[in-house]
Amino acid sequence: MRHILSTLLILLAAFSADAQMRINLGADSPLRKLQIATIAIENLYVDTVSSERLAEDAIRGMLSKLDPHSTYSTAKETKELTEPLKGNFDGIGVQFNMVDDTLLVIQTVNGGPSEKAGIMAGDRIVAVNDTAIAGVKMSRTDIMKRLRGKKGTEVDVTVVRRSERQPIVFRLTRDKIPVTSLDAAYLAGKGIGYIRFGNFGATTHAEMVQAVDSLKAVNAALWPGTPFNLMLDLQDNGGGYLSAAEDMANEFLGKGDLLVFTKGRSVAKHEARADGRGILQQGKVVVLVNEYTASASEIVSGALQDHDRGTIVGRRTFGKGLVQRPVELPDGSMIRLTVAHYYTPTGRCIQKPYKPGDKTDYDMDFEQRLKHGELTCRDSIHFADSLKYETLRLHRTVYGGGGIMPDIFVPLDTTLYTRFHRMLVAKGVIVSNTLRYADKMRKQLSQYKTLDKFKSGYQVPQTLIDTILADGAQQGVLPKDDDEKKRTLDYLTLQVKALVARDIFSQSAYFEVINAANPIYNAALEAITRETE
Repeated sequence: MRHILSTLLILLAAFSADAQMRINLGADSPLRKLQIATIAIENLYVDTVSSERLAEDAIRGMLSKLDPHSTYSTAKETKELTEPLKGNFDGIGVQFNMVDDTLLVIQTVNGGPSEKAGIMAGDRIVAVNDTAIAGVKMSRTDIMKRLRGKKGTEVDVTVVRRSERQPIVFRLTRDKIPVTSLDAAYLAGKGIGYIRFGNFGATTHAEMVQAVDSLKAVNAALWPGTPFNLMLDLQDNGGGYLSAAEDMANEFLGKGDLLVFTKGRSVAKHEARADGRGILQQGKVVVLVNEYTASASEIVSGALQDHDRGTIVGRRTFGKGLVQRPVELPDGSMIRLTVAHYYTPTGRCIQKPYKPGDKTDYDMDFEQRLKHGELTCRDSIHFADSLKYETLRLHRTVYGGGGIMPDIFVPLDTTLYTRFHRMLVAKGVIVSNTLRYADKMRKQLSQYKTLDKFKSGYQVPQTLIDTILADGAQQGVLPKDDDEKKRTLDYLTLQVKALVARDIFSQSAYFEVINAANPIYNAALEAITRETE
């Protein structure tokens, strides 16, 4: 009981300064009722109960009656959720996939322990210290636990390499391994840079600046005097740190321009404004968005749209405009409590409507949009006049009340991903067979020294496609007819080529290949090319 009460007191104390709340534990206090109920259950209930579980269930129950984004996570869940945003973790520095219950190294992290020791792409790690991890059906999570550890600690890994007859044992000293949010960066054409972010983490802004500087330098070398323009891809980006979004938007806008503001019942209004030192204040900008673009991504999209600084291309974004404050609890668990809404510079609240306590209805939003035709036809999207706003420079009409509506609408191509293709993906057939192929053909694939040579010269062998289809058939995945099979093959072949490119080059190479079939990407490229001509 002391643990539960102390947890509640800590929670309240965390907000007392902002909300000027007074803790009341008198006879009529709701907290007193919770205390009595807990004592009764612990002492009188017919079976033994866990005080920890009671506390967690009580917290989850309270939060479930609020908005869809106020959540509770255990200590373990908190670590897993926050690690991808923190910018680094302690480990050996390999990107890997599991193939036939064996860890296959896809890439080593530049400058990381594995690269320094000589571990290479294509190596199979079969043991960590004295524990076998290959062929024993060990979960990915358990394998990662064995590979990770405190910086400075040592770990022995046993590697099987195709060119060596005997396994090789490497002694590695764990180090800080960077976690990046930049998925891709390349030149999409003369004077046109492309960068894509998967989330907004602690290092997002630094990664953006580095990528832009690099692309600008290459552009200047290839086409001296050509202005630099940018395609910023935020498709499927679910957000992250608010500060990272502010830092990104700052790079595009002039001194004093409002980036975003937040306000709530018990927290002071906060405004973020540009400092005028941004490196992307000149040149054209298009932002790629879709229905899974959310939160921090919507802050950036909304700021550029409101200031008429960029053209938004794609489909209406998710509509997540609630600010969560993390409340850390003594055991490492965390409550993420909504304390404010965020608003774009024109005053638009991006949060889509929701019914408190009804998360099911909230989670069905995508299906409802699809059912009503909002993802396939712009004319199916209707806004009330009360949601009309004007942009700050050109006075164009934009709308609030649920996500960012793009300037150029790109309908969802429901023919691109067939049912047959979705089932092959769900079964892992495409990735697993492509990994086996790339591993087996690594020496032959090394003839492609550059991605440009790979894109123009490499053809996916029909035997690989046949293997994927046969493996799918063995698992009961079959096309319903020849037409569905035919419609699947073009995109499947391109996807396999992109996966091979990722294996022998980088994650960025994957997007450079696969983007050729992305309707939003192609519409954005057309728009920025038209604007710069």
